[in-house]
Amino acid sequence: MEGSSAKMPKVAKVKNKAPAEIQITAEQLLREAKERDLEILPPPPKQKISDPEELRDYQQRKRKAFEDNIRKNRLVIGNWLKYAQWEESQKQVQRARSIYERALDVDHRNVTLWLKYAEMEMRNRQVNHARNLWDRAVTILPRVSQFWYKYTYMEEMLENVPAARQVFERWMEWQPDEQAWQTYINFELRYKELDRARQIYERFVMVHPDVKNWIKYAKFEENHGFINSSRKVYERAVEFFGDEELDERLFIAFAKFEENQKEHDRARVIYKYALDHISKDRNKELYKAYTIHEKKYGDRSGIEDVIVNKRKYMYEQEVIENPTNYDAWFDYIRLVENEGNVDVIRDTYERAIANVPPTKDKQFWRRYIYLWINYALYEELEAEDIERAKQVYKTCLELIPHKTFTFSKIWLMYAQLEVRCKNLKQARKTLGMALGICPRDKLYRGYIDLEIQLREFDRCRILYQKFLEYGPENCITWIKFSELETLLGDNDRARAIYEIAVGQARLDMPELLWKSYIDFETSQGETERARQLYERLLERTVHVKVWLSYAKFELNAENPDNINIELARRVYERANDSLRSAGEKESRVLLLEAWKDFETEIGDENKLEKVVSKMPRRVKKRQKIVSESGVEEGWEEVFDYIFPEDEMVRPNLKLLAAAKQWRKQKEIPDEPEIEKVANENTETTESNHVDENDSFTPEPIQINDNY
Repeated sequence: MEGSSAKMPKVAKVKNKAPAEIQITAEQLLREAKERDLEILPPPPKQKISDPEELRDYQQRKRKAFEDNIRKNRLVIGNWLKYAQWEESQKQVQRARSIYERALDVDHRNVTLWLKYAEMEMRNRQVNHARNLWDRAVTILPRVSQFWYKYTYMEEMLENVPAARQVFERWMEWQPDEQAWQTYINFELRYKELDRARQIYERFVMVHPDVKNWIKYAKFEENHGFINSSRKVYERAVEFFGDEELDERLFIAFAKFEENQKEHDRARVIYKYALDHISKDRNKELYKAYTIHEKKYGDRSGIEDVIVNKRKYMYEQEVIENPTNYDAWFDYIRLVENEGNVDVIRDTYERAIANVPPTKDKQFWRRYIYLWINYALYEELEAEDIERAKQVYKTCLELIPHKTFTFSKIWLMYAQLEVRCKNLKQARKTLGMALGICPRDKLYRGYIDLEIQLREFDRCRILYQKFLEYGPENCITWIKFSELETLLGDNDRARAIYEIAVGQARLDMPELLWKSYIDFETSQGETERARQLYERLLERTVHVKVWLSYAKFELNAENPDNINIELARRVYERANDSLRSAGEKESRVLLLEAWKDFETEIGDENKLEKVVSKMPRRVKKRQKIVSESGVEEGWEEVFDYIFPEDEMVRPNLKLLAAAKQWRKQKEIPDEPEIEKVANENTETTESNHVDENDSFTPEPIQINDNY
């Protein structure tokens, strides 16, 4: 334990912990390291050899170094290449050849090794050695095109054309890529061997049967003046690919060839044949080329045909991408109908109606149903096939989900078609079935109009009764029913219908019904009945337009004692009292304006002054703005009317006006509070006042601008 008591070394303590003045960052360290890697080392010193012994010594040392590197790793081909190149630089070709052979024993599939070896032989003009070497290379590695290119190039440079051709033939037996064939063809063309080039093309298009290769073959014949041969090549290409593998590039090239030969009719036939046999999704460029050709060399009809075909192609693409695009179908069908081919038109209609909307939502079916309607009208009017038109209507009616929604137009058009075919029984049966499956207002009205045209008025009465049982709140139906009876001269029946109608608990437009009833009585000269109707209507509503209409009626009514003016004035007075009791200030202003115009037209100054004295004055008020949640949001300015008659009943308004004037004069700072109290008092006073003429309105109705 005593040994463990040795002194421990002292740890150096940092006395100054302040940051250094010059800071070195990691980025700076990395940059300096990179700069050092990129430093260019000075070249080694040059060694001068003065005698053969020094040369042998130098060569021995270099060979030993190369052999050592190869011994360390035989698979590094770079060491072999450096060794062989150094031997070549020493003019030791035999030694370099030996090194290459040793390297090939290590890796005989190395392309670079073969290339360097052969290039060394060619540089040193060892032709036979190079030829033997290329022969070995293409035998061992026949799929390396670079060997074949170098081999043929060497033979051609040596002007040994038969040997080069023989090498090409050996190469073609391996069916290389297209560029190799093109190189062979160019080789033959350099020596004007057209027949040999043609034979190579024949083999080429069979090995690589692509459209562009056939086009190259045809252009080869055309460029060398063999027009008939070029045309035969195009024709063979069309037969070779058949109808299933046709390509628009082939026909475009064929047509342009004929165009260059001024054979425009041939070119037009080629374009039409291609358009008929190539699918629509693969002939876009074909349409474009055809259009350009016709614009250059075609007549007006030819150009129109091209444009029509192009538009058909566009519509075809649209309906393929979106089959439920019914607007595109309409345009497509309209274009096809202009051509007049019945079979094509029917086929297009059938394709269009086969695309049923995917959902049972009526808005998605509206455009679709018009396809059926146009189809049926075409069969009836253009194709004149009535039975087919009927079948179209029947199929459409079977397709529509009538429990969810229906289309009254289809039922009515089918019934009208049966009527035109003089099959009245079937038309009535169809409309009756429609009312039983899906009763609609439009169906009832269409059925009634049909019976009116047929002068079957008893049937019309029955239909109106059924219609009113289906929708008793429909005022238009009551009015039309009564008008029918009026036309038939049965006024008592018409009046009874009106009485039943106004007695209904629910009506959609009661103001139209009352106005029609009053006009009916007025047209029949029943002034007293019309007056009673006005009185009955005023028991239900006190709308200002009813009063104005009543006053106008009294002014224009036929009275024996010519008291129209007094009766009208009396109506105005009653209306003023009624609206005053109801608190309808704006309506009362409208009434007084009309009353004033009435008195001005009559020319009675005394009565006019009386009406003018009743005219209100317009005042500006401030009131609170209260939100829906009951929170006060501020104040707003509104306009109110103060009538002289109301001031006589409520004199405190003058007191409030005087207080307001006094407040303005004194310019009290708490103006909003005083105004608030004044407004509250005013509203309280107005709401607490009840006139003696107030009456109870049992059933108010809304009046629109028909009065």
